[in-house]
Amino acid sequence: QVQLMETGGGSVRTGGSLRLSCSAAGNIFNGNTMAWYRQALGKQRELVATISIDGSTNYSDSVKGRFTITRNNAKNTVYLQMNSLNPEDTAGYYCNGIDSRSGGPLGVWGPGTLVTVIA
Repeated sequence: QVQLMETGGGSVRTGGSLRLSCSAAGNIFNGNTMAWYRQALGKQRELVATISIDGSTNYSDSVKGRFTITRNNAKNTVYLQMNSLNPEDTAGYYCNGIDSRSGGPLGVWGPGTLVTVIA
């Protein structure tokens, strides 16, 4: 069973926008904080944004004010609206639930979706 499936990536020019979607299995999505991560080539995976079950959000400093995370609890889906993209945002983007005890990812990582920002 696929636990996480990310879609919506692509190539855009600097200043452009993309909207990513992540469909999650119920055991990961329901009752848990969800998060978007990204991993650039040669770098470690980093946390980009989180959204709790009550809709509270947090963002890394690098994306604050440009990215917006939302969730649709009826569809077990989390979104990432990305605006004012720049080449430093180029990365594979992944979603996952957050384990409330360890703070680590809940599920097996999905394939991710690639975002490429062209200068």
